[in-house]
Amino acid sequence: MDTLLAELTALETELHHPGVICTRERLERLLHPDFHEVGRSGARYDRRTVIDFLASRDRLPAVVAWDHRVEPLASDIALLHFRSHEAAPDGTPFHAALRVSVWRRTHVGWQLSYHQGTPAAP
Repeated sequence: MDTLLAELTALETELHHPGVICTRERLERLLHPDFHEVGRSGARYDRRTVIDFLASRDRLPAVVAWDHRVEPLASDIALLHFRSHEAAPDGTPFHAALRVSVWRRTHVGWQLSYHQGTPAAP
């Protein structure tokens, strides 16, 4: 299970753009065709909207994520839980959230199928 946790944490972190913007091609591969999301704002987003938004970013967000744990739901489905916030230039945290992601193992590897963020205290 440690291997699965490490693999899914690395894939999830890639979506946070640590040091490099994720390309549209990479996002297309990471997000399952049925992907959808409920953001920490409560708004719903479809795959195309999320890919367009993430691929168009010209500034790297300072996302800090921690407390990752994985819950296997089936041999090809896993639920990843974690906490996150963005950091202002002075390091002040904002947009703190509890997060869950449903990952599916497919013929192209693990793909993100569903993501949800819930506001939390920093």
